[in-house]
Amino acid sequence: MQENQNISGPSTLIEETWDLEIKPQSHLLDINLKEVWKYRDLLWMFVKRDFTAQYKQTILGPLWHFIQPLFTTVVFLVVFTNIAKISTDGVPPVLFYMSGITIWNYFSSCLNATSNTFVANAGIFGKVYFPRLVIPLSMVMSNIVKFGIQFLLLLAAMLWYKLAPSTPLPSADKFNLSTFTSLALIPTIILIMAGLGLGLGIIISSMTTKYRDLTVLIGFAVQLLMYATPVVYPLSTITSEKLRFWITLNPLTPLVEAFRYAMLGVGSFDAVSFGYSIGFMVVTLFIGLLIFSKVEKTFMDTV
Repeated sequence: MQENQNISGPSTLIEETWDLEIKPQSHLLDINLKEVWKYRDLLWMFVKRDFTAQYKQTILGPLWHFIQPLFTTVVFLVVFTNIAKISTDGVPPVLFYMSGITIWNYFSSCLNATSNTFVANAGIFGKVYFPRLVIPLSMVMSNIVKFGIQFLLLLAAMLWYKLAPSTPLPSADKFNLSTFTSLALIPTIILIMAGLGLGLGIIISSMTTKYRDLTVLIGFAVQLLMYATPVVYPLSTITSEKLRFWITLNPLTPLVEAFRYAMLGVGSFDAVSFGYSIGFMVVTLFIGLLIFSKVEKTFMDTV
């Protein structure tokens, strides 16, 4: 936008000032997060779009957020409780599986959504400028709404079991954390899960601009990762030291265990393991931002 013109001397000199200048990034660490904040209105618009468009032409709409975890819980009950006879650490199996499904669905939804950022939004990216990071951030935020719906379903199930005298919940003396600390732990876990989903997702998204095979493999890989995480079984049932080592090496394991610990009083909370998950999230997110920043300059030539 031209604001003023100054004409002086025998030759005409035009001085131009602009409200916004779009320049190529000069180095790898040039990540302008302030620009993302300037586009926060667009970010919020994408959040609403992602949530409403997904079920816009469906009959049940957002009710699918309730139906999906319920059906998954029923399948887990049949397979892992009735057939495989896997222990749930004294917790009613419905609550055990629902708690794992709730926190796992948030991570997997963030990862699946953000891992297709460049390919799925190439049409928008090629027509108008805005910080590309807005898209994956909006997906992570819109999935928080879906997590909230499933979290309310989990709370309703916990209340039902609390009021049912024949199926008592674990006693409060099993908690080693205070009630306040337990409540504060839940949003911390959600934040770490969001960071992991975003970091891994934008790394995969950056790679899919050249290697489209990853879009086919990601869904399968997420399913395998779920069984490498104590979602359908408690960590206490793993007796093999070697297998237990590899499962605890998974940064999602301490988060799922801590979520059950905060919600149900079973599982485990280890500060060292929890710190490992935080460190892994920070490193993954940092590397993801660097790769994303580099790829967004040239991805239109390969996508």
